[in-house]
Amino acid sequence: MKIVVIGGTGLIGSKLVAQLTGDGHDAVAAAPSTGVNTYTGEGLEEVLTGADVVVDVSNSPTLDDAAKEFFQVATTNLLAAESAAGVSHHVALSVVGTAEMAPQSGYFQAKLAQEELIAAGRVPYTIVHATQFFEFADTLADSATVDGVVRMPPAYFQPMAARDVARGVAAVAVDAPAGGIVEIGGPEAVLLPDLLRTALTARGDGRPVVADPDATYWGVDLDERTLCPGAGARLSATRFEDWLREPAAAR
Repeated sequence: MKIVVIGGTGLIGSKLVAQLTGDGHDAVAAAPSTGVNTYTGEGLEEVLTGADVVVDVSNSPTLDDAAKEFFQVATTNLLAAESAAGVSHHVALSVVGTAEMAPQSGYFQAKLAQEELIAAGRVPYTIVHATQFFEFADTLADSATVDGVVRMPPAYFQPMAARDVARGVAAVAVDAPAGGIVEIGGPEAVLLPDLLRTALTARGDGRPVVADPDATYWGVDLDERTLCPGAGARLSATRFEDWLREPAAAR
């Protein structure tokens, strides 16, 4: 099966290409660095020739209101090219809690609009809602640091390792289109401040982490379980504490 991975050179995309290749598929990494640009349309016709499935794990260059134009243009171009090429399954990676966070965030408004474009298109589809990645714990802590203190709302989330995201998306890609959303997440729900405290301690970072009910998550006021998947989610096995002990995480 030929599977084209848009964003195939990034954190998730590179792992997804490796996973699919190891499973015996013809997985093609498509990105600007390989001559494929969904925003301009460059290289789409060529890379999609003979493709059975397209998996879009690309992201906007910015995480603000400008993301709206990127996802609108890139997704429209991609879906049109897929339709012309006879692609039978479009898979897109999105985020658990997108609809709930969209009213307060330009970025999540953009992701929601992307999902709506896909649902309204001609290509059979599956949208994968994933929880946050372990790899972004430090970035999240930096985003919430004020005067040397990390302030995070006492809300739960259920993060997962990037390799487990790739495995979850790979399983969806080779399955029949769901015509809706499939959720994937980590093995357990933990409080945001607790996990960030563990992450910083493991790195030797002495910043205090405070559970602050008035703090936001990337500017969004969270309910207790906005970031947690529902009861039917497909859960991975890797725990954060075990991931931290791995050499890759230490690097």
